[in-house]
Amino acid sequence: MAKPGIHPEWYPEAQVKCNGEVVMTVGSTRPELNVDIWSGNHPFYTGTQKIIDTEGRVERFLRKYGMTDTSAQS
Repeated sequence: MAKPGIHPEWYPEAQVKCNGEVVMTVGSTRPELNVDIWSGNHPFYTGTQKIIDTEGRVERFLRKYGMTDTSAQS
């Protein structure tokens, strides 16, 4: 058995808020959690993530390791 009086209070219905809007409910030792980023607004999960290619590094990497079709290039 756990010792009484040494564990934090458990909130089974703690609200997770992003920009003042409740986005989910979880169990936590705090009644309310404020977050800046969650899966609903993160670019990776929303499909809006972009790969920034500086100075052709991605193409150079792909050519170096033979990952591109060089016959289609002029």
